[in-house]
Amino acid sequence: MNSQLSPRSSGLLTDLYELTMAAGYFQSGFDAKATFELFVRELPRERNYLVAAGLEQALQFLETVRFSAENIDYLRSQPIFKHVDRNFFEYLSQFRFGGEVWAAPEGALVFAQEPILRVTAPIIEAQLVETSLLSTINFQTMVASRAARLIMAAAGKPVVEFGARRAHGPEAGIFAARAAWIAGCAGTSNVMAANIFQIPAYGTQAHSWIMAHGDETQAFASFLNVFPEQATLLLDTYNVKAALQKIIASKRKPAGVRLDSGDLAAQSCWVRRQLDRAGWKDVQIFVSGDLDENKIADLLRRGDRIDAFGVGSALVAPTDARNLSMIYKLVEVEQGGRTREAIKLSESKSTFPGKKQVFRSSDKRGKWTKDLIGLQSEDSKGAEPLLAPVMRDGKRLSSAEPLNTARRRCSESLKCLPMRLLANTSARPYPVQHSRALEKLLRQARERVHRKM
Repeated sequence: MNSQLSPRSSGLLTDLYELTMAAGYFQSGFDAKATFELFVRELPRERNYLVAAGLEQALQFLETVRFSAENIDYLRSQPIFKHVDRNFFEYLSQFRFGGEVWAAPEGALVFAQEPILRVTAPIIEAQLVETSLLSTINFQTMVASRAARLIMAAAGKPVVEFGARRAHGPEAGIFAARAAWIAGCAGTSNVMAANIFQIPAYGTQAHSWIMAHGDETQAFASFLNVFPEQATLLLDTYNVKAALQKIIASKRKPAGVRLDSGDLAAQSCWVRRQLDRAGWKDVQIFVSGDLDENKIADLLRRGDRIDAFGVGSALVAPTDARNLSMIYKLVEVEQGGRTREAIKLSESKSTFPGKKQVFRSSDKRGKWTKDLIGLQSEDSKGAEPLLAPVMRDGKRLSSAEPLNTARRRCSESLKCLPMRLLANTSARPYPVQHSRALEKLLRQARERVHRKM
């Protein structure tokens, strides 16, 4: 592999049909500027809102995407490119993204049909980056949106992202930790993510530590010798009650204890009583074990005495909404000095044409009342526009935003939502409307397409 080109910057991070279309545009002389918008057609049934995340990595990709000599040799060797002009491969060797990007900032809340990101560039450039933009923003937005639900369920108690070992690969674990932090998680068990993004790192001990020692008392003592002020001891390798009694009898107070199985609500209450009787009121009770927002809410309803939750699979590989079915659709083509709006009319998958903006209205208390999806050129009429320019001529307009800024934005945005949408149950949807101008443009585009059918 070419050591000068990071795999994450490779132009091969795309679907084959993006490259075949690119070759087709190039060889047929189809010279046009295109605008694509990335959005979710419908919210999953389990989501009342989404938390936008992944923009930083998307912009990094756009700035650095290249085709190495090895990449191009590989493409030349593929039978499908047998008749492609060699000038296309020369074009790829010089490829740089030089387009314009507008986007919703990370941590912002978005709803169905609303563009999260908009790309305007020469059509080949805009086409080739589709796959990477979708995978980057879809994954982090999916994780951040689930994390927000978990945090709401925890009702102020910390939630720590524990998902590295359940992620679909090490890199997914790193970016899941990032997205979860944006949404409000207290930290991560992933040390690489903690280092890269300056997120608090959390860890306890595994059952293997206890099992390796054979004697539980010795295992606890050895761990406390190394970590006298920060040890969190695991209670349920053999028997929760016996383990805690051994710890209390040692008269060596840990920072915390962890429960990972069984009836967590009942166990936490028993453990809290024993710790309090020992005068250890500041020892924290941490729980984990296939938790999700429904299980956390149930623990709180049952009067648990838990101080913090560790969540893995539900964050990095959620089963309630496996993906967001995010799409990237052509909305406008500019060619030969003329602009033509583009639409898709297939049943249940139709799209709106034109460059769009989202205008968000609020009441006097600062609570959001509705969103209006309109044309970029429309007057906001006092509403707050969601999308802002972030890249022009392939270069970012500002330096990378601190991750804590996105985290604060998410927290403040959640306070602006109507209360019904903060519940972890399906609610009457947040009002999202299309402007009259956009509806009119859609009718005109439909009529134009039907005339040519």
